Amino acid sequence: MGLVINLANKGGKMTSKDLSIFNSLRPFSIGFDDMFDQFENMLGNGSLTMQSNYPPYNIRKTGKDKYSIEVALAGFSKKDVEVEFEDNLLTVRTKQVNKSDNQNENGEIIHKGISQRQFARSFTIADDVKVNGAELKDGLLTIACERIVPDYKKKKLIEIK
Repeated sequence: MGLVINLANKGGKMTSKDLSIFNSLRPFSIGFDDMFDQFENMLGNGSLTMQSNYPPYNIRKTGKDKYSIEVALAGFSKKDVEVEFEDNLLTVRTKQVNKSDNQNENGEIIHKGISQRQFARSFTIADDVKVNGAELKDGLLTIACERIVPDYKKKKLIEIK
């Protein structure tokens, strides 16, 4: 057979969405449109968008339905960082860092080797995952997440009559 591309109602223009592998899966799934759209946004023009490797992070499974995101933030304090969760996007970013401030409570900084550059790191969080909180301890920001499985998604045995 062959490849069929639907160009109807697009003025004859082919978009990257028409060629997406995720689009080819849509006819075989129900209710996953949001997930496919999120993949489309991540892939952009067909390749994953490059994000900076700063700050480094781990994603750890801490229980059956519990996860933690660990972000290495040496040199940052709670007042320097903010964690925001909106529309399934968890973002860790710096607040405005005052680069001209070479004084701290321990004295003047002669050499600054610990980076405090501006950053924003984002994570896409599933609809059924709840962000429970964040803690910054010993230079490691830990964000606790938990997957909440609704009753209708839990495994159940169907009685045969």
